[in-house]
Amino acid sequence: MMTLFLTLLSGIAWTIVYIELIRNGIKHKTYAMPLFALSLNFAWEVIYSINDLVINSNSIGVQGLVNLIWACFDLIIVYTYFKYGKKYFPENAKKYFIPFSLLVFITGFAIQLAFYFSFDPIPAAQYSAFMQNVAMSILFLTMLFQRHNTRGQTLLMAYSKWIGTLAPALLMGLLQEINVYILICGFLCSIFDILYIIFLKKRKSTENKLTKNGGVL
Repeated sequence: MMTLFLTLLSGIAWTIVYIELIRNGIKHKTYAMPLFALSLNFAWEVIYSINDLVINSNSIGVQGLVNLIWACFDLIIVYTYFKYGKKYFPENAKKYFIPFSLLVFITGFAIQLAFYFSFDPIPAAQYSAFMQNVAMSILFLTMLFQRHNTRGQTLLMAYSKWIGTLAPALLMGLLQEINVYILICGFLCSIFDILYIIFLKKRKSTENKLTKNGGVL
């Protein structure tokens, strides 16, 4: 029962994250997932969707279909990045926006394929997923510090991202078997996710006060 609960909890939480990122990205005309995190995430979902639904199609499971749905969500986030991301580039680097962005996405696929071809599919998926989640948790916090506002970022997304990563970390790192790699990655994710929630709350509180007082964000 606990395995099913944590699996469903993670799936629902991450689905909320994607919906929030898409909804607020379009609403506020921004991209809401950091570029390098997006490249790793998108690559992971494409690769393991293909693995589960095409390469190992005799054993299609729910996770393969979920990965495909998440890949479609990520594709929309990729669209918001290319539509709204150029304004975040330094003025003297805007002409490199497209080639640099494409290089980052190619890099994301290269890193994920390195895991895929170095391990069996299940450990490859686990190890690469937790590696990218550590990077993602750090990058969300970095993005919050670098931007002048919280457009595209919501506390619902922040809490869901924390829970969506914590649940499989407990499941795969503790309950199914003791896996030190997953436990360490899950612990690091929680640290940065909690810091992100704390600073996002503070930033939103400041923005709300400025709005009420007629300030400009």
